[in-house]
Amino acid sequence: MERTLVLIKPDAIQRGLVGRIISRFEDKGLKLVGIKFMTLGDQLLNEHYSHLLDKPFFPGTRSFMQSTPVVAICWEGLDCVDAVRRLCGVTKAREAAPGTIRGDLAMSVQANLVHASDSIETAATEVKRFFDDSELFGYSSSMTGAVYSSDEIDG
Repeated sequence: MERTLVLIKPDAIQRGLVGRIISRFEDKGLKLVGIKFMTLGDQLLNEHYSHLLDKPFFPGTRSFMQSTPVVAICWEGLDCVDAVRRLCGVTKAREAAPGTIRGDLAMSVQANLVHASDSIETAATEVKRFFDDSELFGYSSSMTGAVYSSDEIDG
């Protein structure tokens, strides 16, 4: 099973959308294996957004991401990274498809409610960046057999 990172961003915190956003992933059938409310320091943000450090908009991104705590979540499931990305919708929220989190609830590029890992490799790095091993939980879920067919989970 894959794992991926989702950050519920400050705009979602301010708008009181945390529960609705988490419910979207739970409704899909993904398994919650780690969650915490945290503030993001400069070092963590510089590492997380290292590909944006030289961009003129980065100081605004850092300020935005530090304006409130965020909710960091690790989800688990088959093809989890892709499933989460599809649920979130495209980054430019006003162009995101209806039915996605961003398409239904957001209008901005920066204030687009959530961050989601963009690949299996990135997900592995980001989960380790935001969670210690002791903060992630492997457990049997009675829901697994109802979410996946037996050949998907046994094969």
